[in-house]
Amino acid sequence: MVGDGLNALGVVRSLGVAGIPVLAVVTDRRSPSALSRFASTIQSPKTSGAELIATLLRIAGDAPKAPILFLTEEASVRTVSEARDALSAKMTIRLPSHAILTDLMHKEQFQMHAEQAGAPIPRLVRLTTPADLEHLHRLRFPCVLKPAYKDYSYGDRFKKAYVVESASEVRQLWEMISPVMSDLVVQEWIDGEDSEIFFCLQYVADGKVVASFPGRKIRSWPPRIGGTASCTSAWEHGEILQALTADFFLRVGFEGMGSMEYKRDVHSGRFYMIEPTVARTDFQQEVATLNGVNVPAIAYRHETGMGQPAQLIPMVPRVWRDPVIDRWAFQSTGGKGRPRFDSLRVVDAYFRWQDPMPWLEFMRVRVVDKVRALTRR
Repeated sequence: MVGDGLNALGVVRSLGVAGIPVLAVVTDRRSPSALSRFASTIQSPKTSGAELIATLLRIAGDAPKAPILFLTEEASVRTVSEARDALSAKMTIRLPSHAILTDLMHKEQFQMHAEQAGAPIPRLVRLTTPADLEHLHRLRFPCVLKPAYKDYSYGDRFKKAYVVESASEVRQLWEMISPVMSDLVVQEWIDGEDSEIFFCLQYVADGKVVASFPGRKIRSWPPRIGGTASCTSAWEHGEILQALTADFFLRVGFEGMGSMEYKRDVHSGRFYMIEPTVARTDFQQEVATLNGVNVPAIAYRHETGMGQPAQLIPMVPRVWRDPVIDRWAFQSTGGKGRPRFDSLRVVDAYFRWQDPMPWLEFMRVRVVDKVRALTRR
């Protein structure tokens, strides 16, 4: 397993509770995944590039049998895909073709595949030159402006996305952002609260869906355009979410770990595809395990030819919550979108009685930061 953060911690714990041995490739031995009792660790200078490939080849060379690779960070995906020929001789890697992988990681190319598959998706315009701004009349505002693909130079300076009310607002943002990144997309906004954002986590192999879990966000940070702060299961909409996701992935020839995000229109009730996560686990991956569908363990068992245990879906859905950003989201929205989920059991992303070190380190860092802030004052 490659990765440092909460996503990686969720994968380590999911495999660990299933009795599957885990070696975590991390850059920081104080990171959440490195501190879990369920993982042994090996440090790599980076989780991308030549340094990662060298580390993986060394691990595979020392392993008694071919390890199964799980990726948790987008930076790792392209690196591993480009080196797949060297790696696949020594470890199990389930990936789609490099062409499909890169298409699905680019928002306009994904849009084209979704439209060709007849999938429900909001209209989109790509901006690469000032002339492309003339195409904004095709869209119904408000819209969302965001990078066409993940770019760390963009992320260092700008928001993950911007909700824009007019073409003139897009023009202003284009003038500010394009010197840093000139490959942007503008997509029609689907009206609804953050709790109307849904997702479906899947593992696809050998032409079929091996594991599938439907979920929904409760809160996002930043609100409206951010990542998951808290989420739970969405079995009440499982049939449509799983069918839409499976149909798309199988049509385009996708294989491996992936997920699809949806937004449900508050007026029509229709689900619209927003964007996929491909060849890696999702940030909130552990929510599936907490709700009875241990996707990483199911994937491991499939790849090793082991039998699959029966899934035990809890009677009361469980909420996975990042405690800090969920509190920020709660405070910024005045608790909006939460009441319907108050009766559910909440599980802290860091804290587990049987695996306390990630939470203890999380609390230590918070205390140190507060002391430093008070000292500066």
